[in-house]
Amino acid sequence: MVSETNFSEANFKAGYGTYQQSHTGLAVRILDAWKDMPASTRRLIAERPSEARLLFFVLLSDLIFFLSFSVKTVVSPTSIAESALPNDVALLLVVALMGRTASIYAFSVILGLILRVFGGTGTLKDTRAGVFWGTFVSAPFEVFAAILAVSMARLEGVMPFLSGETISLAPLWLGLLPYIWFVSAGATSAHGFKKFYPLFAALSLLCIVGMFWALYLRANGVI
Repeated sequence: MVSETNFSEANFKAGYGTYQQSHTGLAVRILDAWKDMPASTRRLIAERPSEARLLFFVLLSDLIFFLSFSVKTVVSPTSIAESALPNDVALLLVVALMGRTASIYAFSVILGLILRVFGGTGTLKDTRAGVFWGTFVSAPFEVFAAILAVSMARLEGVMPFLSGETISLAPLWLGLLPYIWFVSAGATSAHGFKKFYPLFAALSLLCIVGMFWALYLRANGVI
């Protein structure tokens, strides 16, 4: 059994002055991550989480993603978002949910290898801890994006500009920005980097390019 002294030393290095055995509930940890994601990630890695615990973070974020995406695209979609959806929305959501976990695993492997090329010192499991934890703590922002989508759909009648394609699809992408922020902070912290802004900027740029490329393909009838 690890002594309390060792716990204190490990968590001091992780960014916490003292180790507390109280106030370690999940909600408090999420708030800690929102305040200081790098320190929160170092604390998680210092605890040597099991693979099952890391998988739990992803699966719970999958559930939140499923619920928020259902609200944005099925329960109360904006007009443009509704026209862009395929006929079998239920199948789309199930496939997205099943594929999301696998894609997050693959993404963490690729990201970990890239960070190692640039001098990162974390293991692949450290990378998974940072990415999975970032995925989980960013999930509530998916709910905020869903609420915004519902609000926009309700206001389209009195505010027609909300039905514009770029604005109408904004809630579908809004939940992505916090995800990039927290995952970038978690992954870089897991690899010992002091700054995560370069990774955040790179991933944001890739997402912006991907978004406009998708809009271009849709405008030309490709998708």
